[in-house]
Amino acid sequence: AQRYLGLGLHISLSGVLTFKAADALRDAARRIPLERLLVETDCPFLAPVPHRGKRNEPAYVAFTATRLAELRGESLGEIERVTTANARRALHLNNGPPSGIQGTP
Repeated sequence: AQRYLGLGLHISLSGVLTFKAADALRDAARRIPLERLLVETDCPFLAPVPHRGKRNEPAYVAFTATRLAELRGESLGEIERVTTANARRALHLNNGPPSGIQGTP
């Protein structure tokens, strides 16, 4: 993760964060600066606990965010606020579309 952070990239966490055997990932999630973290669903695969083994759904990202908040000792609201801001920044959504994109056809 440190190598990617050194390149200026963000690290995105999926439902795997909630899996029992994901100790190394949980350790990394505690150490990565919050301003560089994103959360994702990985739909339709890798549904988080308590839906593991079922089809993943976009709404299940809340389970990943909740687990991240627990691991970091942050409120869920803070995790939601910061990861949303991170996604908007990473995807250039703060100031409209990147140049050359005129909207949907």
